[in-house]
Amino acid sequence: MGIFQLIAEKLAKTKQAIGNKLFELFNKKVINDEFFEEMENCLISADVGVTTSVEIVEQLREEVINNRVKDPAVIKDMLRDFILERIDYEISPLQYPTVILMTGVNGTGKTTTVGKLAHKFKKQGLKVMMAAADTFRAAAAEQLCVWGDRAGVRVIKHEEGADPAAVVYDAIQSAKAHDIDILLVDTAGRLQNKKNLMSELGKIYRVIGREWAEADVRSYIVVDATVGQNAVSQIEAFDECVDIDGIVLTKLDGTAKGGVVIAICGERDVPIVHVGVGEGIDDIEDFDAESFVDAIL
Repeated sequence: MGIFQLIAEKLAKTKQAIGNKLFELFNKKVINDEFFEEMENCLISADVGVTTSVEIVEQLREEVINNRVKDPAVIKDMLRDFILERIDYEISPLQYPTVILMTGVNGTGKTTTVGKLAHKFKKQGLKVMMAAADTFRAAAAEQLCVWGDRAGVRVIKHEEGADPAAVVYDAIQSAKAHDIDILLVDTAGRLQNKKNLMSELGKIYRVIGREWAEADVRSYIVVDATVGQNAVSQIEAFDECVDIDGIVLTKLDGTAKGGVVIAICGERDVPIVHVGVGEGIDDIEDFDAESFVDAIL
């Protein structure tokens, strides 16, 4: 099975929410105000977001009128290009050593994502280590250790209730001593309105910067695609605390709300770096904007 076919199958629900409705719309072959209103409603219903949907459709309407476009197939290609402009980022390659700080609210799949990425990076021939900085959730470190065993990657952990920043400190010292390429830091799930937990996240970030100044530090937020527009507000809150560099979108295969990818990039100007598309250890992919757009349209 080719990679495009695989992605298309994983995004079947989003395809049904956006692509199938647009297919019916373009088959009407009548380009008028109602045509654009239906397109806007279609995008909004698929969690593209009101602001982003209106901007895309208004831009499209203007181009169609100015260029006197009458062919719905051409308009579809134009829509594809407008969406692609919003979600296609040039992401700078990781510079080793790298520290990836994984953040997000409860239940998004951070620990699972850290384990999958550890496996992915190790398959690329990189030396990987994980830090269990979620010391609040019962058995969080044990869960990460299970992923570590599966991936063949060492996990640095402390006892439950320990200072997460101390875990990260020790992990950095070990990573430097063992010439590690990538240190993945799993943090506790926290609500963006919990000031003390968000402050603690900032402390972890500062420890990384102080103890491994030469490292390429990336702050990723793990977001559950099924929450739709709530993802945008989550990213905004965490970005204020640790300057989010990228987004890992999980459960993209099980939702019709995949349009939130467009909303996130359009409203927050932060790239999607990886997407989770299943429960298996290999079910994480680098985000590819063109494959995504082609799969949903």
